[in-house]
This record gives sequence, C-alpha cells and structure tokens, in this order.
Amino acid sequence: MTTKNLLAILSISILSATLAVFLYSTFVEKKNLQQSTYLPVKLASYDDAIFSGKLQRKFLSSAPTNFIEAAKRVTPAVVNIKAIQGSENGIWGRGSGSGVIISPDGFIVTNLHVIDNSSQIHVALDDQREYEAKIIGFDKSSDIALLKIAGNNFPHIIIGNSDSVQVGEWVLAVGNPFNLQSTVTTGIISAKSRNINILDADNPIESFIQTDAVINPGNSGGALVNTNGELIGINTAIITESGRYEGYSFAVPSNLVRKVIKDLKEFGEVKRGFLGINIKQVDDTEAKRLGLSKPNGVCITRVVKNSGAAIAGLQIDDVILKINNKPINSTPELQELVARFHPGNKLVIDVFREGRVQQLTVQLQGIKKEPKDYLRKLKPFFKKYGFEARNLTNAEKRANGTEGVKVISITKGKKIAETNMEIGYIITSVNNQPIHGLFDLFAQLRSAPGENIIFEGIYEEYQGIYQYSFPTE
Repeated sequence: MTTKNLLAILSISILSATLAVFLYSTFVEKKNLQQSTYLPVKLASYDDAIFSGKLQRKFLSSAPTNFIEAAKRVTPAVVNIKAIQGSENGIWGRGSGSGVIISPDGFIVTNLHVIDNSSQIHVALDDQREYEAKIIGFDKSSDIALLKIAGNNFPHIIIGNSDSVQVGEWVLAVGNPFNLQSTVTTGIISAKSRNINILDADNPIESFIQTDAVINPGNSGGALVNTNGELIGINTAIITESGRYEGYSFAVPSNLVRKVIKDLKEFGEVKRGFLGINIKQVDDTEAKRLGLSKPNGVCITRVVKNSGAAIAGLQIDDVILKINNKPINSTPELQELVARFHPGNKLVIDVFREGRVQQLTVQLQGIKKEPKDYLRKLKPFFKKYGFEARNLTNAEKRANGTEGVKVISITKGKKIAETNMEIGYIITSVNNQPIHGLFDLFAQLRSAPGENIIFEGIYEEYQGIYQYSFPTE
C-alpha cells in the first residue's frame, strides 16, 4: 500500500468518526434532554437581601443518582440550633433542631417550633464555629422563623423552585437528628400539597412536600434539597406512631418559604392576602352535580360579604380550576398559592360555572388585625347577654365546613337563655355579618344597630340553620 493510499484511508476514518460524534451530540443527546426538562428555577439574589430571583437555566435536577456533589454544596450551610428556655432564675428547658443559612450575611431559616419561647438561641456551623442568633421574625401560619447571626461570607444554600419538583424525584434531607451534626439522608418526593393538620394557628397553611427521606427529631428546620443542591423545602414534621421515622416526612415548600422570609425582612411580619371564600374538594358526586366531566378543581361553599371574591363576582358552587394559569386541584394547593401574594395583588381565576369556564380578576384584601385587648372588652357583653363563647378549633372548622364561634356557657335568667339557645351552638353570623372568630363577634356586638341582635348559626348534631333574636337593652 502506497503512502498516498494510507493517508487517504486515514483521512476518511477521521472524517467518519468526527461526523458520528457530531450526529450523536446533535440528535441523541438533544432528544434525551427534551424528554426530561424542568420548569425554570429562580435563584436567590442577595444584592439587596431580597429574594427577587434570577431565571436559572433549565436543569435536570433528578438526573444524577450520585449525591456527593449536592451533599458537599449543602452540608456547610445547614446549622445546628440549640434553643434555651429560661428566666433570670435559671434554665428550665432546652430544645434543638436545624436551620439553613440562606444568604452570605447570616440569615437563617428554621421552624418556629424549634425556637419558640426561647430566651437564647445558639447556632453551630458545620465547621464548628458557634454564634448567638437573634430572631428577625416568625410566621405561625407556616411554622417558619427567620434568624440572623453576625458576620459575612457564610456558606449558604440557593433557594430553588418548589413548583418544579415532581413526584418520584430524588431529594436529600440534611439536618441534625438526635444532635448528630450534618446528617444526610436520601429519598424521593412521595407527594405534593399534603395537609396533615398539625399547625396550631388561626389560619394554618399546610401544603407540604411529602418525602420518604429519613427525618427524625432534630431534623426540624433543616434542608430538603434536589440533586442540584437547591433548597426546595424546610423539613418540618413526620407522621409516626412510634415517635421515630416511619417513612412519612413533610417539608414546607421553598416558594412559600421565600415569600415568608422576604416579608419578615421587609416588614417584620407576613403580609398575607385574603381571598374571601370557603372551599371544598370536588369528588365524583360533586362533579356530576355541577356538570363537570371529571372531579377537578375546588368548589366554593361560601363567599364572604364585601370581600375581594364577592366584589369580583365569585359565587357559591363556582369551581376554581386555575389561579394565574396554575391548575388548582386541592384546598392546600389554593391556600399555598394565595399565601404567596400580598394584599392589593390581583389574581386571575378560571372558574367553571353552569357548563362553561370564565375568567374573573380578584383583588386580595388584607386580613384584619385584632387589637390585643379585645377579649377584655368582650367580657362585659358576655355578662350583659348571659353567655360565653370561644373560637372554633381548626378541626371543628374543617368538620363543619364553616368558621365562627362556639357557645360554651349560658347564664340562666339572661337574654340568651330566653331564646332557648343551647350550649354548643356555633354562631356563624351576627346581623348578617360573617363571624370568623371572637374579634368579629366583639365588633358586631359593640356596633349592633337597632333594637335587636340576630344570631345565625348551626349545631353540629342537627341539620339546618338556626336563628336567634334578642333585644340589645
């Protein structure tokens, strides 16, 4: 074989190999990427210490099954928290949990129940440095608290987009169970938008990410991250009969966390919008009654008078299908989404009504603040009319599908006793004004016009609406 022929064969071989690599990278790899893409994720922007975010590239967060890199990124930013409860006379309690550093200047997210009622909070980093933390603010409705330690250039976690996570996706839980510092466990997303009825708050927001990553006491406040090392949730609770991990762990979604901590940093409190409706899940029976082709969305059971929902024209039996083009299929989904917005924000709501879908725009209102001393001012009204009432528990609200107050005592010979009202009566409105709790009751009794007060409500053991009327004087 001549040298000329050998060079020709070698040139053809190199050209063929180059073409094969080009075709593979162009068509095969591109096809694989197109088969498994995620929504764009917002990165936290720390320039102004507000999580305004930047659009990140699309990523395959669940593609790798090697968790080493994600663990390396996350572990330095997860801290051990020791909460000391005490007074001038000494320490009377200690608690421990986890927290997540979310900015280089030392802001830390944890659960409120980790640091609640504490007089001192000590934070230990993964590199053994220790700091005393101060509380910036907290939100009972989501069980989230924001802390701050002094310093700069701290390792921190990027806040990811919890809307992009999918059931079956690999995740890591990082925390300090049983005071074992920097423990990493893995699992998958088992479900989204779970309500497990554990938060003790007037307006609890439970739309947890469920995972089977191992979480035990001490993990509370720690990080749930995707395989890209981005925070998608704050580990909060487990369901267990033994008191230890049994496969059901729950985390507050990062998109809700982002809104809470932004408000706490800007305002010192969470400013949450009020939609003004009660809703229920749409099951198969309800879907047939309403004319839906299949169970879908959530059904409105009550519209609060003069609320944003009422002003926009929402009605009882409307089925909410989407909010801002995001599908809504459960009460937790709706609660979490609305909780991300402020009073004054407008929501575009797709509702199914009488066989067709229409769009309505609702402007959220603010939740009324209750004066701290209203309970003291309510007592004279209880004495005058001869009864006492308490706020409904969250379980009672869910069981009865309403808000209101429950009558717990009636004084013989007083005005309420003369109406034949019974203990256990749930007051849902006074003079046609809805009652959400004792503050509303106080406001209506204080400003009752005319000669009579009219209560409307229900009994748990009887069907129907019951009305009672009695004179103001």
